[in-house]
Amino acid sequence: MTSRRESAISTPNDVLKDLLKQPKVKTTDEVVARMRLIDQTMPMTRGGVACFYKHYLTTTENVLAAVGEGFLKYPELMAHLDIVFANLYFQALYESLHRPDSIPRAWRPLFSERSRRGIAPIQFAIAGMNAHINRDLALAVVQSCKDMGMRPNARLKKDYDLVNPILQSTQDEIKVWFATGFVGVLDEIFGRLDDVLANWSIGRARDAGWVNSVLLWEIRDKRLLRTAFLQNVDHTVGFAGRGLLIPTA
Repeated sequence: MTSRRESAISTPNDVLKDLLKQPKVKTTDEVVARMRLIDQTMPMTRGGVACFYKHYLTTTENVLAAVGEGFLKYPELMAHLDIVFANLYFQALYESLHRPDSIPRAWRPLFSERSRRGIAPIQFAIAGMNAHINRDLALAVVQSCKDMGMRPNARLKKDYDLVNPILQSTQDEIKVWFATGFVGVLDEIFGRLDDVLANWSIGRARDAGWVNSVLLWEIRDKRLLRTAFLQNVDHTVGFAGRGLLIPTA
């Protein structure tokens, strides 16, 4: 028979904490495996964060499938980029559970508002993508280029841009899923969601992410300037995230 103490230790939240303590993932298979394990506990523990996570898991699976189809010039770098990118999110999620004061400002709106009523699931999904793309993507591109001995040049950007249609298609798919299969939320209930989300575009976010990548690459060895730049990005992205999470009901 399971004791009360053992039962308390095995709660979904504790399982998630233990999972996030593991070393960084190193392969695309590990990325997907860990994301699926997190997904098994997320709906029961993190509210609005789970709404974003559903979006992120589907997006990652679709992008990694496309990377394996052979139409990219630098598939190894793009796969490595997804690994670095995922580890940045795992780190933010870890901080939210263990050291909330250390969560990057860009991520704070999603984690702080995750239980607030009147916010549609798609708003949480977009707010998470806003933080992950507008903050983390530039960091991931620069780190991946360092690791692979490349630089964020025009040739690499062609591969980077080829991913955009996959991301947009996934976002459109997720919007329908959130509105029907996941929670059955109607536009009448949550008001004019289009007014809240119209100013956010995954394409524009990735364009900005690329520009930030190039800038961050150029100042990669200038510690003070790099810190100031990232602080400014963090603040701006966090401010936008709060705007995306205005209650609509």
